Parts: sequence; structure tokens; C-alpha cells
Amino acid sequence: MATVTFDEATGQLTVTLTNSTVMTFDISSPVSAVKLMNHSVTPHLLKRHSGFEHLEIYSLLSSEDGLEESPDFLYGSMADGAGLLRNDDGTFTLINNIEAHYSVARVTFDQTFKPVKGEIILDATATANTAQCSGTLVTPEEHGFGPIYLSGGEWGGSSTNVFATDPFRDASEKSTGRTLDAMGQWTVENAVPLSKNAYPNKTIVLIGDDSHGDAGGALAMYVSETVGDLDGGKLYALKLGNGTMTDNELADSDEPVAVSFVELEERTYDALNTECIAKGVMAFNRVEDIDYRKGDASANREIYFTATGRSQYNDTRTKYGRIYKLVLDENDPLSGTLEVLLNGDNLEGKAHRLHSPDNILATDNFLYIQEDPNGYDDVASKQHDAYLHQYNLKTGVLKVVLESDHRGSTGLDNGYSSIDDRWGKWELTGMIDVSKQLGMEGTFLLIQQGHSWKSDDFLDKSNPNNSIKEGSILTVIKGLER
Repeated sequence: MATVTFDEATGQLTVTLTNSTVMTFDISSPVSAVKLMNHSVTPHLLKRHSGFEHLEIYSLLSSEDGLEESPDFLYGSMADGAGLLRNDDGTFTLINNIEAHYSVARVTFDQTFKPVKGEIILDATATANTAQCSGTLVTPEEHGFGPIYLSGGEWGGSSTNVFATDPFRDASEKSTGRTLDAMGQWTVENAVPLSKNAYPNKTIVLIGDDSHGDAGGALAMYVSETVGDLDGGKLYALKLGNGTMTDNELADSDEPVAVSFVELEERTYDALNTECIAKGVMAFNRVEDIDYRKGDASANREIYFTATGRSQYNDTRTKYGRIYKLVLDENDPLSGTLEVLLNGDNLEGKAHRLHSPDNILATDNFLYIQEDPNGYDDVASKQHDAYLHQYNLKTGVLKVVLESDHRGSTGLDNGYSSIDDRWGKWELTGMIDVSKQLGMEGTFLLIQQGHSWKSDDFLDKSNPNNSIKEGSILTVIKGLER
């Protein structure tokens, strides 16, 4: 009689026959030990909008929690960009920027997807006290090289570079960082390598410049002719038409406009700004996040990015925020077309409620747009807390999925709310699709930055010069379309 055993951690079925013959079968894909549930002492503070009442939402980790294998770890202020890996033993590794602590954290989840350990793998010393905002986890399966985690230095300190961090490095190495100098110094929000299918045998990385000055707000591109080369390539930035068209004129255009990427010689911050002005590089009003549509090679050459907007420069650029669609040429990544997909400045249009779009996630069929409201409440349609929008790429339908609800229907009296107009508004950010890693269709991680939720317990004790003490909440959402 045969004996059958199954290891949930590895997904391996072992059959031992009566003649002692052992046969092993990998059935990890259809079997998972993951059990989604609340693990944090902090509730999620999200309200479902009409049509999304079916969503399951769980609070996984917050700044109030202590983890059993690392009780001193702090899930710190303004948790942001993230990436998730499933390990060979069935556990999970989350790489997560802690923006306002100028660091990158690694959180380990057990086989059920319960967070059990946290540690900092890139600290404020390595980043020169520069905020790490959005980020991208690069993997061999998706990009053809890695794993490596890319994050960008945006505000606070002096290291406005793209950082590359080994997700499995020893935490003792946290004070040493690797900057990708060939990608230049910008007010970096994110650096996003394209899929390996978009342009085989090349490495192409798009870089968002979250700046709003005369030269700021560029969309840059790093190109290497070698897969996995992050140091030896050339640097370019997007030029719209002949370089004279403004952002607002682009928004008024009925047709996509031809773009090119012009080569840049400089690499340092001020020199790049000067060169961008001289070469007619497009200055958007704060390029925030970037993603490409999932699917085949053609889809992977569809790029979507956000400009969050600002009241300054809105005579020629967006104030409330826009979503752009860039389609790169099949044979030449340095040319393509650009159009405004969603225009938050058109108060009569479908995106009239769009208020400071920040992070963006593209799936096969949808965009998920996360807001960081800048407090422009001068029109009624903008007078709401942070929304999560869903945009259907096939039908053009835009819906609100969720909103931050820390002072609303939860009825909680626990210090989350604030009457402060700007910082009383929370931010939704760091959304990633984890359906494949968890083996659960339509499952995503989403982070709440609690700008008005402050406690001395949330201070970065390792950095006495940092006074930011806001809370963060990591949630998992099941039931969204992909």
C-alpha cells in the first residue's frame, strides 16, 4: 500500500510505494496555506464605495504593532512603495519603503501570510536622509534579471538618486547603499524597468521626476543594450513634439502627440535641470508614479504615469492632476505618442473628482490610481479624502473603489482624525498586485499613510534628527478585477 504525504510549505506531494520507490510531485500552484485575516491591532480605515461592497479588506500591519520575531521593529512613518516575493519554503518577503524614515524595510510573512519579522535593510545613513518614495521589485520572471529592488531619493536629504538594493542582503549592511549614477539625479519618485518582453535584449528603465520647477517634472529613460545592466547605459528625457507644446495644450489635444526621448549628457541634479531646459524636455507638474500594462509585448509598451499637480505653474500645467498614456514604438523605445487619459482639471469631465493622483498600478485591463490630496478644496468635487480609483482600459469607465475613512463612518474615537486641513487628509499608496504570489485571484496590497495620526512611539529612534512621527497601515484587499 502506498503512503502519500503533502508539504504545504513547498507544495510537494510525495508518494512512497510498497517497494520503497519515492515519487515527488510539485503541485504548489493550486494549493496554498495562505489565510487572509486581520493581524494588526489597528483596524483598516477604508470605506468601500458603491459597487465594491463585496471587497474583503484586512489590516495586516501598522505602526502600533510589534512582531513576534522582531518586537523592536517599527513599521514607520509614510510606508510607501513595495514589492512581494514568495520564497521557496512558502513564506513571503515584502520589501517596503518607509518614506519619512528615509529607509527601506524587509518584512517576513509566514506561510499563512501573517507578518512575523521586520528589519531595515537600507537606512537613513545610506540614503543621506533622503525619502524613499515609490519603488519597484525587479524579478527574472518579469524583467529578465534580479531580484533587485529599485527605490528613488525624493525629498529631505541630498541623495536624489535611484537606489538598487538586494532584497535578501544581510540587515547588517543597511548603512551602505548602491546608487545608480547612470540614471542621473532627479527628485526621484520611482524607477520602473520595462518587462523583458517589451524590448528583448535591452534594459529600459523609466524614471519619474517629482519636481515642479521650470525644468522639473521630467519623464526620464535609461537605456542599455545589455539585459540587467544598470550602470553602463545612456540617459534620455521625453520631449513633446518640437518642445513648444505645454501640458495644458496636450490636455486639449484631440489626438495623441508624437514624442521623442532626447539624450542627456549630464548626471547631477542642477546640471540636468539646465540641460533639460536647453533641449526642450517636457516639464510636467510633478511626475509621480509609472507603470506599464500587463500582458503581451505590445501591452508592455503601453506606459501610464501620473502628474500629481500643484497650484504653482498651473497656467501651463496641471493643478489637480492628470494620468498620461505613453505608447512606445515597437522598434524604437526613443519615440512614441503621448496623450492625457484622465484630466483632473476638466471639472466637467469623467475625472472631475481626481485630486492629486500619486501612485498608479496597471494590470491587464485596469488602472488603479491612488490619491495624495494636496488640499485644493476650492471646488466641491475635490472636497474628499484620498480615493482609490479604478479605470477600465477597455471601456474607459472610471469608478471610485475606496476612500480613506479615518474620520468618517468607522465611528472610532482613537486619535486618527485631525481638523488640520492639509495633513488631516491621508494618503493611499504602495498598491501592488499579489494575486500570483498568494495564489488568490484579485488580491492586492494597499498602504494608508496616516498624516494626522501622530505619536512619539512612531519616531525613528535610530535617527534623533528625524521628528516625523506619523503612523502607517498595511492592508490586503481581495476581490478586485485585474
